[in-house]
Amino acid sequence: MKIKTIEVFAIHLPLIKPFIISYATYPHISSIIVKLTTECGLVGWGESVPDEHITGETPESTYALIKNTLAPIMIGQNPMEFEKIHELMDQTVKPAPAAKAAIDIACFDVVGKKLGVPVYQLIGGRYHGKFPVTHVLSIGEPEAMATEAEEMVKLGYTSFKMKVGVNIIEDVKRIQAVRKRIGDDIAIRVDVNQGWENSANTLNALRHLEDLGIDWLEQPVHQNDIDSMVEIKSKTAIPQMIDEGLKDMYDMRQIIAKRAADKVNIKLMKCGGIYPAMKLASMAEMAGIECQVGSMVESSIGSAAGFHVAFSKKIIKSVELTGPLKFAKDIGDLKESYIIPFIQLNERPGLGVNINESVLAELTQKSNIIE
Repeated sequence: MKIKTIEVFAIHLPLIKPFIISYATYPHISSIIVKLTTECGLVGWGESVPDEHITGETPESTYALIKNTLAPIMIGQNPMEFEKIHELMDQTVKPAPAAKAAIDIACFDVVGKKLGVPVYQLIGGRYHGKFPVTHVLSIGEPEAMATEAEEMVKLGYTSFKMKVGVNIIEDVKRIQAVRKRIGDDIAIRVDVNQGWENSANTLNALRHLEDLGIDWLEQPVHQNDIDSMVEIKSKTAIPQMIDEGLKDMYDMRQIIAKRAADKVNIKLMKCGGIYPAMKLASMAEMAGIECQVGSMVESSIGSAAGFHVAFSKKIIKSVELTGPLKFAKDIGDLKESYIIPFIQLNERPGLGVNINESVLAELTQKSNIIE
């Protein structure tokens, strides 16, 4: 099986409402879609949602890199040779993980279709039967966030990821308001997205949060400040999760060596796709560090890829892949698998996602075909 053509699409995915985190507000999500076609006529779909605040990649640079560099070197390659595919990409450009993720995901999708099995069967088989769906609360006024959380509990949600990181005093009020409104039995995870900057600010905030039953605190400090994570972890009982600070195997070695986190958030866009994500999960498992699979708010394609990784590994204990629930219009049908409060994957081959190419065309800003 050889790759014959690759089409690349730059699209805007419309959000139901703006997504607000500590370092940006997103009115829509810019995504790069890859359509890989083999000589035997099979099609694999991949996706890249880059974030310049984390990996330095922008939608414009990612589109250009795939179109001009990565797609041309893939023509004639065997998509089943995952290790070789990644070696070829790594030898050609570094690091560009989000761009490489689109190629990686498309290869796994088309190989699953060729063999007639879901992607998770290619990476260890299915371990988990289902995962709870966590609702993500973007930054807002304390009472507004509390009201949204209360409404989501009525719909069946049992866990929340709170986005904070704009102002420590106001962030504490946000967390306190949500906890007061939803009670003690609902899980709250707090994601700072680097917004508290350093260990002093973080430890000051944690003094007010110790008695709120927080599941974990995610990436409170700058992504490269591993030493501050070590200090924070040593001075609080609230479990610490690293997200932006984990992009590749080098980062994971540092986290393990310094015992810098209780948990890590693996994202395919940070590490380069399904194949590298599995390596990170195995490293974490060896060190006894629990994993989560998160996302950059991806469409059905990227979200499904993350779910296949999560469902195949025992060490992955949670998922935060809610993109399809946040879009007013999506190019795939993964939303059908969200049966609140759980996500359950189907048994279709590859990613198991049907793509609506009419919607893709509607949302496309520009496209190219490489052959």
